[in-house]
Amino acid sequence: MELKNKNVLVVGLARTGVSVANFLVSKGARVRVSDSSPEERLSKSLEDLKGLDIEIETGRHTEGWFTSSDLIVVSPGVPLEIKPLHAAQKKGVEIISEIELASRFIDKPIIAITGTNGKTTTTTLIGEILKKSGKRVFVGGNIGNPLIEYVLEGKKADFIVAEISSFQLEGIRDFRPYISILLNITEDHLDRYPSMDAYIQAKGLIYRNQKHADYAIANSDDTLVKRLTKGIEPRKIGFSRDKEVVDGIYYREGKIFSRLKGNIYEPERFRIKGVHNIENAMASIAVCEIAGCGRDEIQEAIEAFHGLPHRVEFVAAIDGVSYYNDSKGTNIGATMSALAGFKGNIILLAGGKDKGGDYNVMVPLIQEKVKGMVLFGEARDKINQSIGKYTDTVLVGNLNEAMEVVKKTAVRGDTVLLSPACSSFDQFSGYAERGRKFVELVNAIKRVDAEPPPEGC
Repeated sequence: MELKNKNVLVVGLARTGVSVANFLVSKGARVRVSDSSPEERLSKSLEDLKGLDIEIETGRHTEGWFTSSDLIVVSPGVPLEIKPLHAAQKKGVEIISEIELASRFIDKPIIAITGTNGKTTTTTLIGEILKKSGKRVFVGGNIGNPLIEYVLEGKKADFIVAEISSFQLEGIRDFRPYISILLNITEDHLDRYPSMDAYIQAKGLIYRNQKHADYAIANSDDTLVKRLTKGIEPRKIGFSRDKEVVDGIYYREGKIFSRLKGNIYEPERFRIKGVHNIENAMASIAVCEIAGCGRDEIQEAIEAFHGLPHRVEFVAAIDGVSYYNDSKGTNIGATMSALAGFKGNIILLAGGKDKGGDYNVMVPLIQEKVKGMVLFGEARDKINQSIGKYTDTVLVGNLNEAMEVVKKTAVRGDTVLLSPACSSFDQFSGYAERGRKFVELVNAIKRVDAEPPPEGC
């Protein structure tokens, strides 16, 4: 792809936008950057771009910048429906995402992981297994490092392992993963998409350019995933917790069986627990067997994997009460997966910025597992109206107040689970800040025990 002397506009000035701008300048493009946020909110990004020969506008999107461009690269947080992008599209300007731009300069196999929940854990785990097997790996995408940084920094890898969001997939044209993974689909981002079907179709774009020589690893237990994978061109590899899979991976009687290589794995020795992590492990095993990793290397790498911060992360056991941080549970499906991993006596802390989902689907798990809820943030009233009547429920303003309620009500044998089922952007900069705040509040309580109880998640 020739970029020298091309007029290229980067829309969105978070980390991805900064990396894209640096790359484009290195290729000799004439670069502009546009972000609708005010300058004071972009101080770090602006500092990172200091010294580059680029034009920057903040607090607005000037339509003329869009329509006069040869190419527009859109950051993941920017909806493709904004008016200036529509105007540019009418003028015939090519509009792509950062992963599309990066893929045009990558000549190594791309392993692309998408789904509503489990993407980050699975992406990280695959990277760890491949490294354990002696492969050179770049792990990035929607997790940590933008893909364009692999190209910009001249890194060398045998495999590119990339977490891919539906937002990123909206802007692909030729992006073609060698191995794709679709973990699951549940309601999410309905504050951005006009319908659930639109969100589903965005996820399905991961198969858009895959060929017969490629692989599609997909959840055989998920009806929406099955719908998207019907009739696709790449070789389909299923994974299932509920049934045997003829050409894939399945879980039965405490073991994971692979029909790809005839291997058997022992999940009771994994550090990561919960039904969702069985699925994440099966998807990771499928990828790594295809990539040539041996059974022992895979088993040992998963055993050594501690999981990720803020994803059903044990924090402390205090006076017989266990505290778990699942701040990364930013949608209803993630919270349901977290709840399913515990036996019961849960005090659930939930709330934040609503994403448009239907909380009523949580009713069976609330009735079975949850002895009480403390709801906080913007979504507290909506959640309460849907499911508050199914358990003892208290409404508070914020997480600090929620923990005050917990300290007064939790008793020995209870599990306090922060799993908000909402985004954090009403009161925090992201799920990580929310999770850190929870850990801080838990650690402010006198700690008695240092290890999770055997019945923990």
